[in-house]
This record gives sequence, C-alpha cells and structure tokens, in this order.
Amino acid sequence: MDSFRVSGLLTAASNHPEPEHAATALANALCHEQLGFVLFFCSAEYPLAALAEALGNAFGDIAMSGCTTAGEITPQGYDRGAVVAIGFDRRVFAVETALVDDLDHFDLTRAQPLVDGLLERCRQQALAPVNEHSFVLTLLDGLSSREEQVLATLDAALGRIPSFGGSAGDDNHLTHTHVYADRRFHTHSAVVIMLNTRLPFEVFSTHHLEPLAHKLVVTDVDREQRRVLELNGLPAAEVYAALVGCSVEALTPQVFAQHPLAVHLCGQHYIRSIQRVNDDGSLSFYCAVETGIVLTAMRPTPLLSNLESMLSRVQQRLGATAMIIGCDCFLRRLALESMQQIDQASVLLRQSRVVGFNTYGEQHHGMHVNQTFTGVAFGALPTGSG
Repeated sequence: MDSFRVSGLLTAASNHPEPEHAATALANALCHEQLGFVLFFCSAEYPLAALAEALGNAFGDIAMSGCTTAGEITPQGYDRGAVVAIGFDRRVFAVETALVDDLDHFDLTRAQPLVDGLLERCRQQALAPVNEHSFVLTLLDGLSSREEQVLATLDAALGRIPSFGGSAGDDNHLTHTHVYADRRFHTHSAVVIMLNTRLPFEVFSTHHLEPLAHKLVVTDVDREQRRVLELNGLPAAEVYAALVGCSVEALTPQVFAQHPLAVHLCGQHYIRSIQRVNDDGSLSFYCAVETGIVLTAMRPTPLLSNLESMLSRVQQRLGATAMIIGCDCFLRRLALESMQQIDQASVLLRQSRVVGFNTYGEQHHGMHVNQTFTGVAFGALPTGSG
C-alpha cells in the first residue's frame, strides 16, 4: 500500500479459467473510491465474449481498455493463461481513450481530431500540463498488417508527445487477435490511450541484438501480406535456411528468435522478425517489408544481461520505479524459454515491478519494431506533492 500512496497504481492478476472468477478477483483487488481507469492484458484462451461481460459486471462504469496476448507479465513475472490488470487512481492519472475501428482508412484527417480530443479531455481534468506530462499507449490488432500506417499517422498527429505500445497476440496461434474497448473485444482495430500524470515517467525501448556482416536483398515481395517471396533472387525460405545453417523444414519460431533480420535506418537497426514459412517457400514477416530493402543478419547477445542493464538504467534515471508497463516481444520470451532462463527473467521483472504482456510487435515513437522490450516506467511523486 505504501507504493500505491506514492504512485496511484495498483496491479492484480488471476489465472482462474472461469471469466467470472477472474474478473471478480481483479475487481476485489483494484476497486477503490478513486479508481479512474483499468488497463488489462489477457490470454486469448479465455472465452472473450464471456470475459468482456464479466469484466463489465465486475467493474461497472469504470473505463477499461486491454488486449489479448502471447503471454502475460504479472506482478510475479511471466505467466500464461492469465489476465493481469493495472488500476489508475484518478487523482494521479487523467486517462482518455479512443477506438480506431477502421485501420485501412486511418489518415491524418482522422488522427488529428482524435488526438486533439484526447488532449482536450485530459486538459479538462487539470492534473498536469498535458504537453509536458502526457504519453500515449497504443494497442493494435497484431494480425492486421496495418501497424506501420496507423503508427506513422498517429505519430504525426501527436507531435512531441511520446508514444509506445504493443500488438495484440493470441498465444502463438496466429489466427485471431483482439483489442478491448467500449466493453467488448474488437478485431482489425486499435485502442489509443492517452495518459496525463503528475508522476515522472520515461518511455523506453531496448533489444539484445547486434549486426553481422551478412546482407540479404528483398527481390520479390507481396507487400500487402508482408510476404517475402525472394531474397537475393532466390526462394526466400531456402536463402534464409542456408544463412542460419538448417533445412527449410527445421525453421521454427525458436530459430527465427535466434537468427533475426533487421533493416538499417538512420544509424540504427530495426528488427524485422519472421512470422512463419509458407507452403510456397515464402516468408511472412511481422513488420512491413518492401522490394529492394537490404536486410542485415543479426545475432543475439545475452538476453538476461540486456534486460538487467535496461532495468538498471531506467532506475538510475527515475529512482526506484513505482511500476513499469512492458510490451515484450513473444520471440524474446521464446528465446528465454529455450535457454531455460524464464525463471531468472521473472525475478528481474518482479523486482522492478514490471507488468505487461508478450506482443506480436512493439511500437515506439511511431515505429513498428520486433524483438524489443518497450514500455513506460513511472517514478514516485516528489516529496510534498500530495
């Protein structure tokens, strides 16, 4: 409770398979007179219509947003088959949300009024100056293939306001991913959440990969489906399998996690993770790919060390963190599981008060990226600020 008094943040999680039981447990842990908003991340294994109804019944008129996951980060660390939630105190956070239910036609003429409306509604609550003390969290359908378009447009409308987020998952089934708004789950949609707060905060992103000398040129692509047909003029799966030293039949998500590709832009490498091998020998990606781009082979450095260093740097800048909301690529989790380091990572996350979910892609300042840990860290209210 001491942490709650200085941050206005509460967390809770339940892995009960029955939606009513899970929702009631969350409400019992989070509800108080000043609860203003609830953010949650849930396993796609839940019956979503029943979960939506149960959450509505348990929390009543409290505003809620969330999405399905490829794994959850609870107050105890990594989990599966659970729902984790964060409660925001209205005295510390002004939270406003908007649903984008037509991703295909989301342009600046739609984005600017959306952002202006969120800013004005936050401003009316008079917690803190909105331009200096606000950020945006985006949750998108992770199988929509529209992240780049939506994020670039939203970033232009936001201007200097920082943003981050994650693409919804479905426990690695790659069939249906959902975001939650207006008391129900939606597909091919996005939720834009603006948070204005008196707390110090920092939006950040990190990855544990470094470039190799090998380069691959995308020579044929199905842009709309994010499918690379050819690399270096040859069937894409064959070229990639030869690069990593295995057969096409042996390509799995674990292999993709250990041998990612990246595009080099403005002095930085942005990961373009492979989703799957298709029957025609093409490769489907989680991020946009274009004919002519050059992909750099990457190799992982120790993931646990990267995670520990990132958490340490954030705490050095903010002091002891009141909470971190983390969007952690599911491929990073697969890598930890393959190395049997998931328990060690959970200890680090628990010590730094991280909650969040495993994503099908992360969002950072208008960029759609893969195999990162991206999020926001909150410090405590300064002494004497009430």
